Amino acid sequence: MQEDKKKQIATFRFNVIADLVGDVRLEKGQMEKLIKEKAKRSWNIPYSSQTAVSASTIRRWINAYNSKNGDIEALFPKDRDDKGYSRSIDEETGSSLLRLKEEFPKMGVPDLLFKMQKRKLIDSEDDLKLTTVYRFFHQNGGLAKVPVKIDRRRFEAEFPNDLWQSDVMHGPKVKIDGKLKKTYLIAFIDDHSRLIPYASFYPNERVKSFLHALNKALLIRGLPRKLYTDNGSAFVSKQLAFAMASLQIALIHAKPYSPQGKGKIERFFKTVRSGFLSGGFPDNLEELNEQFKNWLDNRYHKSIHSSTGETPLVRFTQDIELIRCSPDDLCDHFRTVDMRTVTMDRIIHLNGGLYEAPIDLIGERVEVLHFPDDPDSIEVRFKGESYGYLEPLDLGVNSKVRRDKTGEEIFLEEDDSAEETNHQSGQLFSKSEDDNIDDILF
Repeated sequence: MQEDKKKQIATFRFNVIADLVGDVRLEKGQMEKLIKEKAKRSWNIPYSSQTAVSASTIRRWINAYNSKNGDIEALFPKDRDDKGYSRSIDEETGSSLLRLKEEFPKMGVPDLLFKMQKRKLIDSEDDLKLTTVYRFFHQNGGLAKVPVKIDRRRFEAEFPNDLWQSDVMHGPKVKIDGKLKKTYLIAFIDDHSRLIPYASFYPNERVKSFLHALNKALLIRGLPRKLYTDNGSAFVSKQLAFAMASLQIALIHAKPYSPQGKGKIERFFKTVRSGFLSGGFPDNLEELNEQFKNWLDNRYHKSIHSSTGETPLVRFTQDIELIRCSPDDLCDHFRTVDMRTVTMDRIIHLNGGLYEAPIDLIGERVEVLHFPDDPDSIEVRFKGESYGYLEPLDLGVNSKVRRDKTGEEIFLEEDDSAEETNHQSGQLFSKSEDDNIDDILF
């Protein structure tokens, strides 16, 4: 990593712990309270898509800084901060391992993997190495002889759209673009009614897929007051955090490998496996989603739920007047916001492209709002005011543009341009007194 990047990251880390180190003297209880408060905050982390810093990470930064007597280089990132930690076990697989170990506390790792495969939680025992699983359990306390009892209490949101839970389930393999590929079910559930605002199978679980599903859910069922997710990369992106804040939706992240807080969405996934997927499914993604939507609308939403005694659809619509509708400009809330400086020739550089900005913005630092995959919808703002949408730079058109004395642009036809320049071979400029140098150069 470049030295400049390391300095920026170290500076950020110091700002996080600045009131916890140095000459500051705090009681242990006060320090822990401050650390937990910082862990709940959203941060603008340099060179990272994440917005949260865990309490254990903050403590590690404090210890590193104090051990080097306040040397800022102690906060420099190493080449791999996660060396020795498993990267191959995702949230869902990790949660399944811990639940299985809790169910069979005396069972060894090899037998656990066999049972995981038998329950179709993994495709094969060979999907996970024994050393990887042992390391995972040591990191997460799964091999402790005496399990720690945690006070967990059932809860239910009082009204529809008070709280949504969201998660991703590993789906079946189907044909995508002619190839057999794994699918991922991205789903949202209303905590009060158990209604599914939106759910669909996707070819991946990246940020783009999650935001697409979330956008659909908000359009169909309105805006929740809170959205509860885990700590997967799609759920801690800056783009998601910004979109939720702009829509006045509180984004809450669950503790890693602690699925109990997401019990309702987990039970829905179990229903999908035992209900929809158990009877067979199509071998392509389009038909899979079509049949899944039909099952969702006509079976799940119209069946009485065992916990509420009502169908999800009836329970959701009983207090329909409390639901906040999505704004007309919903899509705009999901745009990425970047800062750019307009060059002297009024150009903005963005994602490898060149775009022309209004003359009034020359030299100004502006906000550029855009969708990463849509170069034709790029809005520019300055001091809270919109200056419209940017046009891609067209050098061919610019070669036919000149400006009069007031600065107004005049587009010349090829024939008109030839007449007005009155070019003669061997002469640099026309000798006519009526010719203006601006007309020739521009």
